[in-house]
Amino acid sequence: MKYNQLYIDRISDLCKKRGISINKLANMSGVRQSTLDNIMRGISKNPRAATLHKIAIAFNMTLSEFLDFKLLNDYSFDDNEE
Repeated sequence: MKYNQLYIDRISDLCKKRGISINKLANMSGVRQSTLDNIMRGISKNPRAATLHKIAIAFNMTLSEFLDFKLLNDYSFDDNEE
């Protein structure tokens, strides 16, 4: 799995669990719709920490909570292509 896919899956999973759309997440987070669309389509491969922080806050999480999930914690750059 590519590294940026981890963020895509994390955001998708949290949106599904909370019943919100990407459009609503954009409004809640203050992140532009186009920025979120680019992340979700894999165009933005390395979102800025500030962007991820805004997304985390929209999910009522700290940035560290948002980034603390098994697939990211277990990711190995040695074993995967970037």
